This record gives sequence, C-alpha cells and structure tokens, in this order.
Amino acid sequence: MKVQEIPIQAIHRPLYRQNDPEKVKALMASIQQIGLQEPIDILEVEGTYYGFSGCHRYEACQRLGLETIRCNVRRAPKSVLQMHLA
Repeated sequence: MKVQEIPIQAIHRPLYRQNDPEKVKALMASIQQIGLQEPIDILEVEGTYYGFSGCHRYEACQRLGLETIRCNVRRAPKSVLQMHLA
C-alpha cells in the first residue's frame, strides 16, 4: 500500500453511507486548519479507484472544494472488489 494524492472526482464510491453532518463540519474545520491528517483507504482495480471507508473525511474534503485527497492506495484484482460489493 502506498500513499498518493488522488483526484476526488476519480474516486468511485459504490456504496451509500449516511454521514453525521456535525462530524463532517468538524472535519472541515480541522482540515482547513491543519490539513487532512489520516489518509482514506481506497482500492485500485484496473486503474479505477474505489472508496469504501473514510466517508466523513471524503465528504469534508469534497465540500471544501479540494481537488485531491490523500489516500492509502491498495491495488487489488476484481475478485477483491466483488467481495467489498457483496
């Protein structure tokens, strides 16, 4: 796994997650002050990025209008992606 800056628009989030609006607001304030401290985890499958965790951090960065987000990128085959979608 390696840490990379990935364009937010390039990350597919196939599973809907309900976020706590107050937590997102708090993260937005923190990210504005000190930056994103903990990268989100994403899968890279055949050049496409999929996010399944870090929903609050992802939404906070998206709402702040950031173009990229720091990610722990793990390459995986389609079979691993299918397990996450099951």
